[in-house]
Amino acid sequence: MKITVVTDVLGEANNGTTLAALNLINSLKSKGHEVKVVCPDRLKIGEEGYYVVPQFDFGIFNSYVKKNGVVVAKANRETIEEACKDADIVHSILPFSIGIATAKYCNEKHIPITSGFHAQAENITSHIFSMNSKFANRYVYHILWKRYYKYVDAIHFPTQFICDIATANGIKGPKPYVISNGVQLSLFNLDKKVKRPPYLKDKFVILMSGRLSKEKNQKMLFKAVQKSKYKDSIQVVLAGDGPRKKCLFEYGVKHLANAPIIRSFPHEELNEALHYADLYVHTSTIEIEAISCLEALACGLVPVIANSSRSATSKFSLRPESSYNYLSAKDLAKKIDWWIEHPEERKKASVEYAEYAKQFDFNKCMDRMEQMLIEVKKNYTGEKPWLNKKKRK
Repeated sequence: MKITVVTDVLGEANNGTTLAALNLINSLKSKGHEVKVVCPDRLKIGEEGYYVVPQFDFGIFNSYVKKNGVVVAKANRETIEEACKDADIVHSILPFSIGIATAKYCNEKHIPITSGFHAQAENITSHIFSMNSKFANRYVYHILWKRYYKYVDAIHFPTQFICDIATANGIKGPKPYVISNGVQLSLFNLDKKVKRPPYLKDKFVILMSGRLSKEKNQKMLFKAVQKSKYKDSIQVVLAGDGPRKKCLFEYGVKHLANAPIIRSFPHEELNEALHYADLYVHTSTIEIEAISCLEALACGLVPVIANSSRSATSKFSLRPESSYNYLSAKDLAKKIDWWIEHPEERKKASVEYAEYAKQFDFNKCMDRMEQMLIEVKKNYTGEKPWLNKKKRK
């Protein structure tokens, strides 16, 4: 098939959405499909198959956007038309500028289009200090439906969790497909043997990977370590980057017995860290799907996960000792101490979690993504009954 992938965010692989886009593009190409990509990544200018649109100018807020490690696209009708006009099907990653323009174009020209659902309302409202406002979050979902999702033919949800939230907030009509973004088990698995770095000798290493941002709530881990009976021997490692990197490091240096290690890890180095760490703590309170957590589980690293009702990651916990009250540093410290005091249980749980992660095999997930595109193309009629409804029920 001729497939056009449209993504408002692409560039450095430093966030889950970009990784999901790149993984899908590479997988579809490897399966023999002709893939065109519309994106704002200037490094792709001149590269075959890439159609580069301008980057959005946020004026005085450009430095803030850059701090978040993303480049955001600005819609260009001519570029979108050139990339999509001969497509058998289009897949749009995000509901922003070029995603919206592409969805409307495809609707006009009767080109089947599917979309990902990679952004919770809170990912948007957190930037205007309204993350915990039910009204603000519901309004965001209303706008996303009105401006974008009502124009697509099917929606890819990485988890049933976010599918249920979207449906409850009025995003219904397009056929839902629940498919994980997947873990590359060839890279992350239980069998790898790794030697711990000498500087971590005699330390109990607690690792968390992912973007350093407000909704990821990494400071909760620091507060819990402060309350642990074993705080003097715990070494915290945060593998990632983001806008809260500086303040997290400063807090950690001031309050922890051992200064935290906070930096980006290349894939191979992250793989090694996941194998030599003793425990994985995931403090995110808002999350659609934490591939970073699944990578840890695939390596057999036992987790302790925040039980936030706004995070799909809470569903990955297989034992009560692997779940903590997301509002309580005391409870997280209690769970950390339990795993430190029960090394044999940690060994048993390691095998359980590695086995559990196998259902998220990347190759199987990409096969399902391909099948979604084939199915939507095959069944496409151009009809969208939900567009004719005055009110959504």
